[in-house]
Amino acid sequence: MVDATYSPRPMRFKIRNLRLWLPLLWIVTLIIAAVFAPIFAPHDPLAQDLMLERLPPFFIDGSEPGHLLGTDSLGRDVLSRMIYGARIALFVSVIAAFSTGIFGSTLGLIAGYYGGWWDRVISRLVDIWMAFPPVLFAVLLVAVIGTGLTSVIFAIALIDWTRFARVIRAETMVQAQMDYVDSARIGGARRMATLLSEILPNVLPSIIALLALEMGIAVIVEAILSFVNLSISSDDPTWGSMISEGRGAIHFAWWVLLFPLIALFLTVLSFSTLGEGLKKQFDPVLK
Repeated sequence: MVDATYSPRPMRFKIRNLRLWLPLLWIVTLIIAAVFAPIFAPHDPLAQDLMLERLPPFFIDGSEPGHLLGTDSLGRDVLSRMIYGARIALFVSVIAAFSTGIFGSTLGLIAGYYGGWWDRVISRLVDIWMAFPPVLFAVLLVAVIGTGLTSVIFAIALIDWTRFARVIRAETMVQAQMDYVDSARIGGARRMATLLSEILPNVLPSIIALLALEMGIAVIVEAILSFVNLSISSDDPTWGSMISEGRGAIHFAWWVLLFPLIALFLTVLSFSTLGEGLKKQFDPVLK
């Protein structure tokens, strides 16, 4: 006799958390392609051949077997340029996000836990900083300090730390009212020790989620700066510069615009979704 209350156990390796696994799969694929770009890229991304200009991708008549996603107006392979462009996008996203996260989270922890004039000064600084439009501020900074990856990373870290400071401040204020913090104080723990050993682990899921989100934002900002030729050299392969070039040839070489645009969209969406998935996976309150 079959138990009517029985329900089959879901598979352990299930798609049970698509919000975590699908974005992670895309990001890992992107990382592997970027790290091993010389192996996976079928051509030199800077090599030009005007005899092969604007070849269509493999599924359109007139394509060449060696150029799966076609070529641009200078005969450069689109797939190779996208793979090498992923290197730049991921490098900027990781360095900028961690720089922003460390600085902003530190200020948020201090403001939320110590309160008083620490909170007032940091909160006013956040309010002033957020009055500037972030993308325009980034463009202005890079235009003033000069182009290059270092300038792009510095600009992103300088303009976007407020996101971490605000969220982590609020999380820290909530955690500071919990009983476990009072127990640590009664036990004689110093305030800094309580902050680092008790509060920080409980706000860490929020920091991780914000880091993933910030990586996506950094990819967008780098693409925007590349689009307006304020990132690295215009000859170097970046998704933003490819989109900028493809915009002018959209009517007769649409693939130059479409494929890097899809890669940019999927990368930003994956980082954003991954952040939410990680928070749900590791946040003890949600669990």
